[in-house]
Amino acid sequence: MNRGASPSPPVLESSPQSRALFEGPFLGGFECSCLRTEDGRRLDLLASTRHAELASADYARLRRMGMTACRDGLSWVHAERSASRWDFSRTAAMIAAAEEHDVQVLWDLMHFGWPDDVDPFSTAFPGRLSRYARAFARIYANETDRQPWLTPINELSFLAWAGGDVRVMNPFVAARGVELKAQMVRATIEAIEAVRDVLPHARFVQPEPVIQIHPAPEHPKTWRRVESDNLLQFQAWDMLIGEVWPALGGHPKYLDVIGVNYYPDNQFMLDGSTVFRDDPRYRPFHESLLEVHARYGRPMFVSETGTEGDARPEWLRYVVDECVAAMRGGCELHGITLYPVLNHPGWADDRHCPNGLWDYADERGERAEHEPLAAEIRRQTPRLLEERARMLARREDGPLAAE
Repeated sequence: MNRGASPSPPVLESSPQSRALFEGPFLGGFECSCLRTEDGRRLDLLASTRHAELASADYARLRRMGMTACRDGLSWVHAERSASRWDFSRTAAMIAAAEEHDVQVLWDLMHFGWPDDVDPFSTAFPGRLSRYARAFARIYANETDRQPWLTPINELSFLAWAGGDVRVMNPFVAARGVELKAQMVRATIEAIEAVRDVLPHARFVQPEPVIQIHPAPEHPKTWRRVESDNLLQFQAWDMLIGEVWPALGGHPKYLDVIGVNYYPDNQFMLDGSTVFRDDPRYRPFHESLLEVHARYGRPMFVSETGTEGDARPEWLRYVVDECVAAMRGGCELHGITLYPVLNHPGWADDRHCPNGLWDYADERGERAEHEPLAAEIRRQTPRLLEERARMLARREDGPLAAE
């Protein structure tokens, strides 16, 4: 076995459908985090961006841009005011706004935060999340006939590392990352089953970051640590399908659609220093996409990508180039999510983060558009549509093969 190589898990049966998961190739992503910060503040990005208040106008903006789908979310903290007492009024209004503008929403149920009385390490945690998921499913069934798309927990791996190993996110503990990840997997499984009891036709997205850690050339033995750490990015998906830690209850039926999150700082050294695209060691993004597809054989999309400032259009152009290369190489890739689509206050310091397509809302609810990024989206949309159509045609003709 070559250094850095790893045993390949069995490839799962690929999705038999040969139509696009989303009407357009670009999705918008609305930040919906509700975590607690290190200084004890509770975030509510749906409120601080005014998206919950302006959902109808925001969805209309998406439509005008040609984005017919988006990642959005609700806050477990906001919805569960006390144990099993629900208030989904804010979410119901957002569902109605999505219906009004015919926008397909992929709903995050838990985006890095939970009610204060919830212990994520408790044996009761999976059941608590599943009750919340079931309550949402009932509300959803009452509000719309549209097929539901849900993410039970966003980025299980990142949450486990950030909150369970390095203490930069709730629950702010160290050396419990694997334990926290296992809890999140159990909770995801129970939430999926609860939703399917109410909405059997629901689809589920499992978004995870893809990374590439590079060994230090001056320390050749680091390849052993690098190999292990790189493989950990797949652990949550492997737990969900039952390939790793089968006692958690994993099964291939719990991995439906894979979301891949990718940002300019997703490649780094063991010391945390970033490896940028101008570095000869940098791994092209399309290789990571193809690796994920080869492991799991599931329909995929880029569930988060973006950057700040003037680099936004150029970064999107790079991601599109790499997605086209991945589709031509055999990856079943259905779209790219611009995340976030709205500028927002920074988690740690409330700074104005210029990373979206639209800015803060003014007193009239209008949002200024970042015109260079909008122009790049319009430029790349026909190209992605054409490439996706070719990919789907190849799927109808038989197994995807590299061009």
